[in-house]
Amino acid sequence: MNINASIVDQQLSGLIEKHANLLPEGDPHKKRYAAFVLMCMANALDIEIEEAAELLTEGGNDAGVDGLHIGEVEDGEFMVTLFQGKYKIKDLSGTAHFPESEVQKAVNTVQVLFDPYRKVHLNEKLAPKVEEIRSLIRDAYIPKVRFVLCNNGSRWNDIAETWITALAKDFPDKVDFFHFNHDSIVSILQRTKSVDDALQLTGKLIVEDMNYMRVLIGRISVHHIADLFERHGDRLLQRNIRRYLGLHSNRVNAAIHKTLCSDKADKFYFYNNGITIVCDKFDYNAFQKNDYKVQLKNMQIINGGQTCKTIHETLRSTLPQLVGESAYVMVRIYQLSEENKDFVQDITFATNSQNPVDLRDLRSNDEVQKNLELGMKDLGYTYKRQREEGGFGSLVISSSIAAEATLAIWRHKPHQAKFRRKEHFGKLYDEIFNKLNAAQALLAVLIFREVENERKRPTMDEPASFLPYASHYISMLIGKELLDSQQMSLSDLTHRTFPDLLSEFKANTTAYYNQAVEKLRDALHTCYGEREISLQQLSATFRRGDLLEMLGLGRGLK
Repeated sequence: MNINASIVDQQLSGLIEKHANLLPEGDPHKKRYAAFVLMCMANALDIEIEEAAELLTEGGNDAGVDGLHIGEVEDGEFMVTLFQGKYKIKDLSGTAHFPESEVQKAVNTVQVLFDPYRKVHLNEKLAPKVEEIRSLIRDAYIPKVRFVLCNNGSRWNDIAETWITALAKDFPDKVDFFHFNHDSIVSILQRTKSVDDALQLTGKLIVEDMNYMRVLIGRISVHHIADLFERHGDRLLQRNIRRYLGLHSNRVNAAIHKTLCSDKADKFYFYNNGITIVCDKFDYNAFQKNDYKVQLKNMQIINGGQTCKTIHETLRSTLPQLVGESAYVMVRIYQLSEENKDFVQDITFATNSQNPVDLRDLRSNDEVQKNLELGMKDLGYTYKRQREEGGFGSLVISSSIAAEATLAIWRHKPHQAKFRRKEHFGKLYDEIFNKLNAAQALLAVLIFREVENERKRPTMDEPASFLPYASHYISMLIGKELLDSQQMSLSDLTHRTFPDLLSEFKANTTAYYNQAVEKLRDALHTCYGEREISLQQLSATFRRGDLLEMLGLGRGLK
């Protein structure tokens, strides 16, 4: 029995017990398969289990896709991540290859799903997501595809690799296949372990003491960086707020890869902004004149994570000798005392400006976020200002959901709420959180939750075809009608009026929901008349916000 495979199997038992409501009912084997895919998606995408459950698409007519995630459009491109899982319940040796036939199916799936003119019969979970992708493609956005093949065994065999290689030739720089297994999951679960290691620097270095902190600046070979990541992997990036985007999903990473593999590799030091590391302590032999080996305790890379990952992937996928020994990168090491730990956040924010980042954690100490936390506590709820804060359940409200619901319902920007999530704590932050109190944020979330529950488990006899795309619009219409029914403005919604408004909503949820659906149906009729609307057209209509004018909305409530 493989130890890591055994650990994952034990984790699955806990997940099944804790989140049974997120998994298919009946057959315990199917439930375990789905739980494994769920665990893989949550860990690979760095999201919570509840969010990963939204991505599940397994079932009949799933084209070999058990989960699907659509990223946001950036620079005219968007990332699609597909998951296919295979789990051996009785065999925990961790040696079985990912099935050859399933790799072939995955290759065929990529060729079919991303052609907007190919007809394919898919289940009700997968079809709306695929047509949303196809709608984006028809609007001239370019998809980048990651197919993650997950199992509790080893990678696919050489024959399967030839099919993947052939697909890559047909779609250069567009499709990547990744293997994710029990070792990958355990590696992620172990990120919290302290990383103590040594860096072999080249040439001279600069060391200074300032304000009870120490700073070291030096030069390190890219081969040493690759070796460091081979030993520790993503444990080095625990504090890094930027997720690794992959070699071909980001122009900066692609440029790093290209430079390392070219005759310009010896000038890499001058092209790259370098790597920033924080640690509890660093030490070196001061009697040397150059080529120091620096010992670090509890080291973390807070800037340059993408550079490091791309170096690692490049040297692992390319013959190491093709990347010259004279390829170096600058490294900055900051030794911080215990009382300076909060300073890490400031450094991270200041040094992570090359690419879009998830700013939720960086905004978590804003006064408005702290006020929302206090206000919701008085209303009987827990507000999660940071991603890493524990706690789940109906009484826990995350800042990301509060932002999304508020932007959709009170600011009348449902399309931005869904399709511009990365900007909620960036460009859209002030618009969302300015003058927002806890009662307003909480009611928005509770409305949005009810609408999402209806989307996931419809109670209507014949749910409208547009429901998979319409949750944010329906929530917005419910919020407006709820205030109108009480002859209130948004500014009247406070901790004092919240209980009565919530009671009104709970007592008449179905009526508010049905009324909103009918308004959307009328708006779509105004747009398209009697002709049939395809799922691709529906996806585009809700994404562009075409219906706001038909609904007489567009400006948020005051």
